[in-house]
Amino acid sequence: MKITPTAIPDVVMIEPRVFADDRGWFFESYNERAFATALGMSAHFVQDNHSRSHQNVVRGLHYQIRQPQGKLVRVLSGEIFDVAVDLRRSSPTFGRWVGALISAASRQQLWIPPGFAHGFSAQSDQVEVLYKTTDYYAPEHERTIVWNDPALGIDWRVTGEPRLSPKDRQGAAFHAAEVFD
Repeated sequence: MKITPTAIPDVVMIEPRVFADDRGWFFESYNERAFATALGMSAHFVQDNHSRSHQNVVRGLHYQIRQPQGKLVRVLSGEIFDVAVDLRRSSPTFGRWVGALISAASRQQLWIPPGFAHGFSAQSDQVEVLYKTTDYYAPEHERTIVWNDPALGIDWRVTGEPRLSPKDRQGAAFHAAEVFD
């Protein structure tokens, strides 16, 4: 696997080794030993989440203030613009965001460690996203930062009117959000 750091070095793009021939292709979407060796850390995944979205859907920015989740994000069909916001007050990149286009065609994945808010926008007509998490969903600890907070200035690359859930429309402003030490 090939690891490429983003502008926030703890968030990395992972490109698997693909074996292709005239029959099609094969790749390991996750291998715990290879992940630990490549990133110099191990992650124990406890839950897989699978969503389907239509174009211009924006999901996020979500995180859990307790039981924070690391996420390994992968696209099964279509393309997304995936976003991670650093909420670790002690980090030199606190309050900064990084975004990456991820598609089923590229087979790339994005590793977002605990301590980040996460969201994505659907860039194609239909998108299916699968992501592994390092802790279980805990709705009592879930928090949302409003997707269009001007303090963050995220360009979601949405081409029409954003399609949002009520929760995402009413998220907290970044300056008022609970963050990590």
